[in-house]
Amino acid sequence: MRISKTLFLCYAILCGIAISCSTNKPKESSNDWINLFNGKDIKDWTVKIHHHEVGDNYGNTFRVEDGIVKVRYDQYDQFNERYGHLYFNQPYSYFHLKLDYRFTGEWRSDAPSYTVLNSGVMFHSQDPKTMPKEQDWPISVEIQFLAGLGDGKPRPTGNMCSPGTDVVFNGQIDPRHCINSTSKTYDKDEWVKAEIIVLGDSSVTHIINGDTVLRYTQPQIGGGVANRYDPSIKKDGMLLSKGFIALQSEGQPIDFKNIELLNLEKFMDPKSKYYKKYFVKENYAKGK
Repeated sequence: MRISKTLFLCYAILCGIAISCSTNKPKESSNDWINLFNGKDIKDWTVKIHHHEVGDNYGNTFRVEDGIVKVRYDQYDQFNERYGHLYFNQPYSYFHLKLDYRFTGEWRSDAPSYTVLNSGVMFHSQDPKTMPKEQDWPISVEIQFLAGLGDGKPRPTGNMCSPGTDVVFNGQIDPRHCINSTSKTYDKDEWVKAEIIVLGDSSVTHIINGDTVLRYTQPQIGGGVANRYDPSIKKDGMLLSKGFIALQSEGQPIDFKNIELLNLEKFMDPKSKYYKKYFVKENYAKGK
């Protein structure tokens, strides 16, 4: 049942999120948010890098220093299309994710030119354990991060990209691999707060520094870009109702911190001790 507008409106009202062009932080207790990153290590995460087996953190690409997940390439001999992703080990379906990121350091000049000041976070992703060694991108949806190139031209962040997937935008499946958001342009070395509100296979909302910058619906398997995947995984037209969350590496150093998630599915019965007013999806299996 596709009830994207109803679900989002419900969550928006209960959490104090404006339906216009801006958003306020949910008014729930900080104890309700799950810290996906413990600030010390990535033991709750799994690495998958193109040309390498699952779990091989080639060149110490993903490392933790000063309470930050850092993506670095200083131990690489060559980039060689080593697109990488760091997956949190638990999949989610209905959730509100927030984190801070900043671009830093020097872009690897042997990486593709489109990766300059470019990274992102994947969600509704396939399990990294289902990815062959030579699969370049996970079948997933991405909130893409970009920074200004210093040329005075606008370069929005919080965009949507779709490796092996499609989304419905403005009422129809959009054939573009990436859809730009309405965000401002932010510079390198500037911390930016990014959020996504994902309601299963219903609706997705992107938020940058408190402003709602993009909305779309019905994320589903389809499209191109992802290569050398297991054909049994890519079932075009199948709606994506859940999946894994992953931080991206693709040639540009970037930092991530304050990675938190509010799970939006559990008990909706006010008489239940597990009830929370922001839940928008019943799930009796969670919290028992």
